[in-house]
Amino acid sequence: MENTDKTYGNTTASGAKKNVKDITFWGDGDTFKLISKASSKAEKWMKSTKAMEIRGVGCVVQVTTQQGDNVAEALTFIPGVKIEEFKTDGQVVKRKLVNNSETVSFEEYHELSS
Repeated sequence: MENTDKTYGNTTASGAKKNVKDITFWGDGDTFKLISKASSKAEKWMKSTKAMEIRGVGCVVQVTTQQGDNVAEALTFIPGVKIEEFKTDGQVVKRKLVNNSETVSFEEYHELSS
């Protein structure tokens, strides 16, 4: 198997498709939205924060740190927040987690989704 360098600059599923020749997806490759990312190709490290919004309830947040071949991840749920996107010329240029004034309780969410 050919050894290739890791692609550190991917921020969306469509971008990854352009940069990683053999990537495949099942389902929505952008279920988790990138919130922030920092990386160094020369030093072979990457840190990222991604979030999956559960509308009206909160966000599942995943933090990933890669140093060479070592990977560490943490996952948590933050109630009462949503993902806010900032666009320039129709392109998302930034995302952040913000307070969601329309948050419902877990019980209310369960009733709404039943």
